[in-house]
Amino acid sequence: MAHSIRMGIDIGGTFTDVVLEIDGAPFSTKVLTTYAAPEDAIVEGIHRVCAAAAIDPGDVQQIIHGTTLATNALIERRGAKTALVTTEGFRDVIEMRTESRFEQYDLNLTLPEPLLPRQFRYTLRERMDARGNVLIPLDRAEIEALADTLKTAGFTSIAVGLLHSYQNDAHEKMVRDILAERLPGAMISLSSEVSPQMREYERFNTTIANAYIKPLMKSYLGRLEARLKAEGLDCPVFLMHSGGGIISIESAAEFPVRLVESGPAGGAVFAAHIAARHGLDRVLSFDMGGTTAKICLIRNLAPKTARVFEVARSYRFKKGSGMPISIPVIDMVEIGAGGGSLAHVDAMRQIRVGPESAGSEPGPACYGRGGDRPAVTDADLVLGRLDPGNFAGGSIPLHADRSARALDTAIGATLAMDAEAAAFGLSEVVDENMANAARVHAVENGEDLSAYTMIAFGGAAPLHAGRLCEKLGVARCLVPPGAGVGSAIGFLRAPFSFEANRSVYTRLSDFDPAKVRGLLGDLEAEATKFVRTCDATAPILCAHKVYMRYTGQGWEIPVPLSPEDAANPDPARFQSLFETEYTTLFGRTVEGLDIEITVWSVNATTPPQTAAPVGDLPRGRTVDASTTRAILDPGLGHRADAAIVPRVQLTDGDAVNGPAAITEDETTIIVPASRRAIRQPDGCIDLTVKG
Repeated sequence: MAHSIRMGIDIGGTFTDVVLEIDGAPFSTKVLTTYAAPEDAIVEGIHRVCAAAAIDPGDVQQIIHGTTLATNALIERRGAKTALVTTEGFRDVIEMRTESRFEQYDLNLTLPEPLLPRQFRYTLRERMDARGNVLIPLDRAEIEALADTLKTAGFTSIAVGLLHSYQNDAHEKMVRDILAERLPGAMISLSSEVSPQMREYERFNTTIANAYIKPLMKSYLGRLEARLKAEGLDCPVFLMHSGGGIISIESAAEFPVRLVESGPAGGAVFAAHIAARHGLDRVLSFDMGGTTAKICLIRNLAPKTARVFEVARSYRFKKGSGMPISIPVIDMVEIGAGGGSLAHVDAMRQIRVGPESAGSEPGPACYGRGGDRPAVTDADLVLGRLDPGNFAGGSIPLHADRSARALDTAIGATLAMDAEAAAFGLSEVVDENMANAARVHAVENGEDLSAYTMIAFGGAAPLHAGRLCEKLGVARCLVPPGAGVGSAIGFLRAPFSFEANRSVYTRLSDFDPAKVRGLLGDLEAEATKFVRTCDATAPILCAHKVYMRYTGQGWEIPVPLSPEDAANPDPARFQSLFETEYTTLFGRTVEGLDIEITVWSVNATTPPQTAAPVGDLPRGRTVDASTTRAILDPGLGHRADAAIVPRVQLTDGDAVNGPAAITEDETTIIVPASRRAIRQPDGCIDLTVKG
């Protein structure tokens, strides 16, 4: 009998997670990320899980991979030497931004530096109008002269972003063809292919980001393929993209900007799958790893999505202070609040945590690898939440004395408190940071979190989820099996998918059904073509969406279309759909204004995995563990004897009253005194308020 053997691999800022599934049976491990050669940690993890499953690496049939490498390269500004080629007069678009202030009252506001300095930005005398008509033709000789300049300067990657190229890409293609002739070794990214949408700042920035990380990611993916083959894994390798689907390694190498946030996207897919099993239509996904925490709203079993998001927010995580990337993405808020996030005391004598992280090199002070500054993991250890001899399955011994020393030096000495008080303060600050991020994200989306169920995963999330629920007023939290490697499991639940977008400005008063039908057909063909590079035979489902606004408004709202709406487009129907969505968001419509469509979108996807519903919960026992440990409970304000219960010893229906710690190799679930934990039939630990 043939077996299904698939592997999910997630490279995080601190740990690399590897999950192997054989006919659905999981084997997993966590390995410290190796920054210089990320593939080294992957190979180590592969050998560990294959040994645990008693199979040969060559037996693996498929690998799904997600990584933070693209995001980190943008944040740390360590990409290729990149040039921008744009239309004359638009050289400074990425520096002028949108001229909005993300902090209205800061007189000393400093805007983030653009990804490319001014001397790396070049112009050509050419011009298209907003409908794609040529106003100023492009001169071949000018491109050839520019190619010589770029060659002399030693650029290895080039971003081409010309005005209104989303309407007519002829000039961009001409630039690419001539540069490819003159600079055969350079990589070229066209805005009409990377992000064919209106708004020059976002489009140019996205294209520059793609070009900036393309050599790095192409090199890494090539090395990874070669290394896997050398280890005997000659199976297909696919990549998770930021929109929550899977693309081929070839597409990922060509459009690496779509890999930004690929790891967190896997986590959102994982949470959505758990939500489907439990029939939950309002879920708060909470993913806390070693470097960051990610919070995402899931409604009706689908994570919220967006067309634009920001990388590397530089000012207290305020919207507008980061680098905008215009690609389909799962909408989430991400803050520097992971297990490795470092703490310090600021000039106001307040404890601050993150966004700087200890990562895996050297790691938190308790790792004993040279770190001397306190991280969240150090606080968790001092507060008794972690077992120093059983962290990461015992593979990483923890040193509580080093944690205490780091807390004393960085916080205690300044604020006149002992190590435990410093750890308590650090923990409360990071938990409040995450609670605030969740509140703001909910308010921005018009949601009340008290009606939501939290799903917590990632190595650090189960340690903090109970306290976060107390702060947010969330009554229920699920911690699924494999929570410590949740994103990697999510990769194995994701469908093959690709979303194609295009800006074609259309007023409903000028609506041409035949042109609309043709446009949607072209986008459907483009999206389907990408999916077919991953799976040649599976059925493909297409979801259509348009972005609409009243004429004169600055921003548009997404409006989903049914298959019938896409096949037989009708302006009256489009208006009705828009007004329904607009009323939902703003409570009213606007009379007497024309309506316009700015962006058209088609997402092609293979059918999602079916989630088997959870069975009835049997009556179990209340577990009274013989082993206890003194753990500081913030809700109580002091240490309490907490039951220590191995997760594997719980059977369906078993209950554990807080305070308690439910332990496993990849994480620990802290059950506050206010909560009760019950093991669900699917293995989830269900934290609810004590009755």
